Amino acid sequence: MRTAQIIYNPAAGRFPVALAIPSAEHALRDAGWEVSSTSTRSGEDGTYLAKKAVEKGVNAVFAVGGDGTIGQIASGLVDTETALGILPAGTANVWGKELGMQPYSFLANNALEENAKKLANASIYAVDVGVCNQQPFLMWAGLGLDALSVQKAEPRFRLEKFFTMPEYATSILLTAARWRGISLKIWADGEEIEGHYILAVINNIRHYMGGMTNLSPDAMLDDGIFDLWLFSGNNMADALRPVVEMWGGRHIDSAHTHRVPFKELRLEADTDFAIQTDGEPRFDTKSATISVKKRALRVLMPPNGLSALSQEPLS
Repeated sequence: MRTAQIIYNPAAGRFPVALAIPSAEHALRDAGWEVSSTSTRSGEDGTYLAKKAVEKGVNAVFAVGGDGTIGQIASGLVDTETALGILPAGTANVWGKELGMQPYSFLANNALEENAKKLANASIYAVDVGVCNQQPFLMWAGLGLDALSVQKAEPRFRLEKFFTMPEYATSILLTAARWRGISLKIWADGEEIEGHYILAVINNIRHYMGGMTNLSPDAMLDDGIFDLWLFSGNNMADALRPVVEMWGGRHIDSAHTHRVPFKELRLEADTDFAIQTDGEPRFDTKSATISVKKRALRVLMPPNGLSALSQEPLS
């Protein structure tokens, strides 16, 4: 019998998810899984619990929460035989949107059960994972305006999550008013780049800005290549331009934007810069090394997520 561990974040999202966990358990048991559930006490606890599940030989870990929770749990499953299943129940749920999944909410209170049914017999695919200064990430690593805005917005109380987009927009405006960008030296697969940038984003998925825009419309989850997006500028107007351009999809051909596909990347600056990964503030540093671990994470893939894959499922 296949074994599953549900790991859920009780603080995730706008509505408490704990009451919906039994419905997900029931859906998996009906499909022939042996299931147990546990809650996290912190982001790091999610990684720890995932590693403990791997040690027990669990076949799949189902992560219930937002992008940060899913990223933390995924960190504990990299380079293992244990697959990740995601049951989105956070605020933005960008990873869930990337895979075409309905997140749990007050109006979709059966979403956990329905998503569990979709994943119960789903095929397993291997997807890429980024590593930034030893911190694994699934979706993005960002610095400059991006990371500073995340630092201001996180953590949030549950009531604040009802105002996520206005709060994030306000955070960007407040940060942009003082942020003058950063001068970076960059080495991407041996190519050297140097410039002054208001924003830099490394991504492996298509969606960005809470899932409201397509940063890399042709990104594939399993091709071993990430994108580095560089947005030049040094004032508030420059800081707002990438937001407006991305909203309309004009950033791809913008004279102020540079896209650099890579497998290995290093960024250096004379001053400390903040970094966020998967929407979680991480650390300040003068140097960041990002590498792509090709197909290092096994994922139970729902049908709507297959368009973002270039490889066949694992046998």
